Amino acid sequence: MTRYALLVRGINVGGKNKVVMAELRQELTEFGLEKVETYINSGNIFFTSKVSKVTLVEILKAFFEADYPFIQGFSLLSQEDYEVEVENLPAWWNEDLARKDVLFYTEGLVVDQVIEKVGSLKLEDEVLHFGKLGIFWGKFSEETYSKTAYHKYLLKMPFYRNITIRNAKTFDKIGQMLKTKKGDTQ
Repeated sequence: MTRYALLVRGINVGGKNKVVMAELRQELTEFGLEKVETYINSGNIFFTSKVSKVTLVEILKAFFEADYPFIQGFSLLSQEDYEVEVENLPAWWNEDLARKDVLFYTEGLVVDQVIEKVGSLKLEDEVLHFGKLGIFWGKFSEETYSKTAYHKYLLKMPFYRNITIRNAKTFDKIGQMLKTKKGDTQ
């Protein structure tokens, strides 16, 4: 059994694409996923499965297409994927920056093209790290945020609609949720 985090893009944001998490948990459980739970109301879903990641991606694509057609993108990462990513993070990720975000690559995204575009941006008071699961982006100052490449350019790039973003606090919570299997007592 492998523990997974399913990060769905663009639900329950600004009153659009409303998804009731309890209903989604029930549907995914009926679909055969085990120990399904969610964190906050914005598309962070955790489950265990014996099915391979490749097969799960296909199953989830078909599920969303049939039942939630407005869900255009999601990231699926295993506990092992997450732990390897954390081991390879740069030192600045653990520093106290004004803002830190993870731009998770969604399934089917052409990652090399995204890295090429983002890597060509001129950074202003910010740092980034290209991980296996996504781009880790830090902004040093809240005062200069509107001048950063993140704010000025990234939001306008075509691939922006094909990534799902979580802040550093949620990234840490994802790690906790991956380690804690529903029903376990610790």
